[in-house]
Amino acid sequence: MTRPNRPIYLDNHATTPVDPRVLAAMRPWWEENFANPHSVEHGMGRAAEEAVEEARGHVGALIGASPAEVVFTSGATEANNIAIKGAARFAGAGERRRIITVATEHKCVLESVRDLEAEGFEAVVLPVGSDGLLELDALRAALEVPTLLVSVMAVNNEIGVTQPLAEIGALAKAAGALFHSDAAQGAGRIPLDVAALRLDLLSLSGHKIYGPKGIGALYVRRRPRVRLQPLFSGGGQERGLRSGTLPAPLIVGLGEAARIAAIEGMLDAGRIAGQREVFLRRLRAEVPGLRVNGSQEQRVAGNTNLTFPGGVDAQALMAAAPQVCVSTGSACSSAAVEPSYVLRAIGLPDAEARATLRVGIGRFTSPAEADQAAALLAAAWHTVTKQE
Repeated sequence: MTRPNRPIYLDNHATTPVDPRVLAAMRPWWEENFANPHSVEHGMGRAAEEAVEEARGHVGALIGASPAEVVFTSGATEANNIAIKGAARFAGAGERRRIITVATEHKCVLESVRDLEAEGFEAVVLPVGSDGLLELDALRAALEVPTLLVSVMAVNNEIGVTQPLAEIGALAKAAGALFHSDAAQGAGRIPLDVAALRLDLLSLSGHKIYGPKGIGALYVRRRPRVRLQPLFSGGGQERGLRSGTLPAPLIVGLGEAARIAAIEGMLDAGRIAGQREVFLRRLRAEVPGLRVNGSQEQRVAGNTNLTFPGGVDAQALMAAAPQVCVSTGSACSSAAVEPSYVLRAIGLPDAEARATLRVGIGRFTSPAEADQAAALLAAAWHTVTKQE
């Protein structure tokens, strides 16, 4: 049974807890061998370098890449910026100036594309259907103009839908465009093979796969080589694409998280999907009219994006169920709460977007916690609707 006063954490799209095995793998590199992995003149430095390269291999194996194609970053946001801005700026004033992305992408992708638009590139932001999926015909039409880069995320961070990357990759390659995917929410949760998906660039983040915060990676295809302009100058580490001293403990943690995900990710997905059904079955029984947003078929196992009936406010629901750690589909800007642009993109009116919660079940969620969270949220809904 879940302890009465223990919070039930269901916000695994925002961040995941560090797996104890990851923490154990990292600890020696904080306490025993803290050497700089670039200090290869002595034994401790060489040992740190070897640990970094072993981790690079684990990250590559998770996505079907070679170790040499993995560039370490501070997280997926930096990786996305390097991929999108780096590809465009290296191309410079070439014939291909069009960059295609999707309205439901993470903010760091959309803002990177907008930054490039200010530099003279052509930004095309494609809509999605009510299910959150990109219409392939719309992409096909957009690719009729010579295109430099297509950037489409693997799994949406709010509504959990999985985009058809293989089909998108085939269209991008046929049009001669580079293909990038923000896979922060997909790595370790769905199978990813960069060759099969025709990917040139892929971003991921450690803290989404039960690893530490502050570390991520960018896959950069080597054959044929993808050329990028780095965002900043320095000592030329990471193939010159990301200068700076590598944080060996964080990299070891990312590597261990990737190793575990490669072995256990699909087992996790099956168990998590079952717990999501337990959660939904209980909640639907007690909250008639509850709606799940996004495609019901093409979605990651742990995500449930829920619009509650009756015009309730999601913030009020969370306040009425403080034991449950979930999030809204809204982003806060100073004192104002704006409805989620993702929910707007799939056609939700603002009132419904404000009545929406994102629930993320993860590796360490127990069936008892899933059931209890549903009961607590249902009770919160009844309380709030009586007050309004």
